Amino acid sequence: MFPCRAVGRRIQRQQKMKSAIFLDRDGTLMKEGDFLHDPAQVEIFPAAMTGLQRLATAGFSLFIVSNQSGVGRGYFTMADVERVNARLTTEFQRTGIAFKKIYVAPEAPDQPSRGRKPSPQFLFDARDEFGTDLASSYMIGDKLIDLECGWNAGVKKSILVRTGYGARVESEAADKLSRAVVVDDIQGAADLILKQK
Repeated sequence: MFPCRAVGRRIQRQQKMKSAIFLDRDGTLMKEGDFLHDPAQVEIFPAAMTGLQRLATAGFSLFIVSNQSGVGRGYFTMADVERVNARLTTEFQRTGIAFKKIYVAPEAPDQPSRGRKPSPQFLFDARDEFGTDLASSYMIGDKLIDLECGWNAGVKKSILVRTGYGARVESEAADKLSRAVVVDDIQGAADLILKQK
């Protein structure tokens, strides 16, 4: 009797697990800035708005996973990062888009870090905290470390967008993109994901 109950609970947990879209911030959702830390400089890509609307409507949970090394380098503070994130989320909320959580790694590249991409730790955190099914989820970003983060976490697909640094990565690191899909922007990523779904 007890083994049956355990199996039943495991099946219920699996059924409740949700697919997610993990998104880099700068260069993916909004224009890349030089260590952007002023909310007034937030400029969201229109394709990010429309693409995420479609993905949210399809039932995907949305997360942001962002390296913000400017904090560790002493260029700005976590309070600055939070103000930029607040502006970003407010703009998306105007069109009904909500993010489950924003994960930020504030360390500089030479500092020890639990979650700095390409570490998959924040994706594992989302799995444990929100019941996210990584095997049916996607990572979208404009840098190789974004793609590697997704691969390290075991997501279904890592997607490179040509916004931000993406076009440069596509031309300079083509030999490292065999497991990735390259699209113009988040609208293109939504096209791909929704076709697969």
